[in-house]
Parts: sequence; structure tokens; C-alpha cells
Amino acid sequence: MEDFILQGVPSKREKRLKVVTICLAVVAVMLLGVLAWIWVERNSIIGDLQTDKEVLTVQLQDLRLDYEGLSSNNDSLNVQLDREREKVDQLIERVQQTEATNRARIREYERELGTLRSIMKSYIVTIDSLNTLNITLREDALAARDEARRSQRQYSELRSTTDEYARKVEIGSVVKGRNFGLVAVMANGRDTDRSSRTERLKCCLFLMENDIAVKGRRQVYIRVKGPDGVLMTGAGESVFVSAGESLIYSASREVDYQGSDLEVCIFFGQPGMFSRGIYTVDVYTTEAKLGSADILLR
Repeated sequence: MEDFILQGVPSKREKRLKVVTICLAVVAVMLLGVLAWIWVERNSIIGDLQTDKEVLTVQLQDLRLDYEGLSSNNDSLNVQLDREREKVDQLIERVQQTEATNRARIREYERELGTLRSIMKSYIVTIDSLNTLNITLREDALAARDEARRSQRQYSELRSTTDEYARKVEIGSVVKGRNFGLVAVMANGRDTDRSSRTERLKCCLFLMENDIAVKGRRQVYIRVKGPDGVLMTGAGESVFVSAGESLIYSASREVDYQGSDLEVCIFFGQPGMFSRGIYTVDVYTTEAKLGSADILLR
């Protein structure tokens, strides 16, 4: 009877084996749970790293587009921009060739991206400064051209005014004459109107006062024409220039003109030279014709 009872009750060894089995089963379940968690966590990390890689690639491509939008008129700066664009292209290629699980390398590329962004910002500032400078220079150039045109216009106006004043001064500085007279003189110096008694013709005039005229020695010329309208001259023909025109004169006299009224008399001719008719005289200086007079000899 006792043996029967003992056979129906588990032994201590069996109890221990059962407990060990249960413990092992629990441990196995826990290990499976841990492994499952690790697997899920690993996949999550890999997914996050893959996402980081994709985000990094997109950011690099955006940076490349931003570099494409940068341009400058400065050749040296354009060379530097091309160099930076090449760096971005190389970094994009390295990122694409790197496994997403290589976290250290991905983080390194992210730091390089930050450096390239900082460099691009410095180029943006430089280009903006150059553009601002170029705008300022263009505005200054336009202002300078406008000022040059205004100055040229003012110079032309001033020159025109100056030339006009110079012409007026030149005209005003010409010595003029008044009270022209032509008389016939006998041997005793008295006047006559008889051709047979005429020794010489005397032309008298006044050089008028002129404060702005050139002072000093000057020559006064007369041209005498007989009744036939032919110019009368002495033994030889003498030429002078008046207002740019070369003329033959009958007689001349040098005077000292000092800006005040000055009476001038010039004699021409010799006995037996004159016949009946009207004689005319034209008076000149080198500047201009001063005036005329005539006389009738009987």
C-alpha cells in the first residue's frame, strides 16, 4: 500500500526538473522578446538612418540649386563658385555611395553640408555687396555723365557767350572816324575849288575816342579816285590790308592814338595832276574802313 502511494506522488527530483524546465521556458520567452525588441529597434534605427541619408541628399541637391542661382560679373568670384558647386556634386556622390548604416560617415557629411551652407551665405553677402557696389558705380557713372553733359552744355553756352562778348569787344574796340572832309589846297596853303590852282588834296578827319581800343602807333590810309573813277596813286603802288582785304592806297600817315579824339590830315597829289570833276576819298585803318568824303573841282 505504501509503495502504491509513493508511486503516485512526484519525487523531489522530478519537481526540480519541472521547475528548471519552467524557468528555462520563461528565460527562452524573455530572450525571444529581447531579440524581437532588438530586431524591431534595429530596423527602426536603420529606417531612421536611411531617412537621414535621404534628407541629407535632398538638402545637398537644394544647396546645389542654390549655388546654380548665384552669379556675378566678377570672373574670379565665378571661378570660386564653380569650385564650390563641384564640392557639392562630389559630396552628393559620396553620400549616395555610403551605406545608411554608416552613421559616423553620414554625420560627417552633415557637418560638411553645414560648412558648404556657411560658405554659400558668405558668397551671397559678397555678391550682394558687389551688386550694390555695381549699382552705386552705375549710378555714379550716370551722374558723372549727366554732370559732364551739363558741364559741356554750360561750357558751350559760356563759350558762345564769351565769343559773343569777344566779338562785341572786337567790334567795340575798332577805332571809328568822324567829320571827314576833302579840300583842295593851293601852293600858299589856302583852300580852293579851282582845279587849275590845286597843288594837293587834303583829307582831314577825327579818330574818335575809344577807351577799349588798342593804344599806340597806327597807320591811316586814303584811297583817292578821280572823276573817271580810277584810283589815283603816287609813283608806285603800295598795298595795305584792311579787315583781311588787300588794297592799294594813295597815301598814308602814321599817328599815335591814345584812346582820345585825334585829328588826322593826309595830303595827296602834285601840281598839274588835277582836272575838273568830282574827287572822292575813302579812309581806312587796318581794322576797317572809317568813312568817305568828296569834292568838286571846277
